[in-house]
Amino acid sequence: MARYHGPVGKISRRLGIGITEKGQRILNKRPFPPGQHGPNARRRQVSDYGLHLLEKQKARYVYGVLERQFRRLFDQASRQSGITGEHLLSLLERRLDNVVYRLGFAITRAQARQLVAHGHITVNGRKTNIPSFTVKVGHSIAVRPESRRRTYFKNLVDSGELSRYRAPDWLRLESAELSGQVVALPQREDAEAGINEQLIVEFYSR
Repeated sequence: MARYHGPVGKISRRLGIGITEKGQRILNKRPFPPGQHGPNARRRQVSDYGLHLLEKQKARYVYGVLERQFRRLFDQASRQSGITGEHLLSLLERRLDNVVYRLGFAITRAQARQLVAHGHITVNGRKTNIPSFTVKVGHSIAVRPESRRRTYFKNLVDSGELSRYRAPDWLRLESAELSGQVVALPQREDAEAGINEQLIVEFYSR
């Protein structure tokens, strides 16, 4: 499946989770499935397979990951000792596009992915334009010096918006420098709360 570029409200209402902040706002206003009969539609009983599939789709759409990429991440997580579902969420959180989003350099993961793909981000001082790059503890993530002169990044700093932003505990943000560092591995509570990772594990363990 190609990356989803359609209405975020529609897919958020179908999945029952806001895949972006805008999707969550729309879901709060219209908490029923999309379509003409959405408000009055009877909720069909969903099979166990359907529940597991839905949970996988939630994670994929929230983090903006293609099916093949998602399966590779699951296989990587399953090879690690410990709880596979938590390892999977940790790997999703440590994608470079997600880290750029978590540091407050972008307002959505889609925008963060674009910033990375356009070469505005460095990892340990080297330009990295691969959104799926997995960061590690100790890695430094920053906006390229050449890119800091752009209006978008100047406004982030000058407006004070970034200085007021609170990054998650596993990241250290230096707002004035447009940089951050991975200081720990993300824990389960750092990932998206609306995802049941155990159902994803069961989906791939069929």
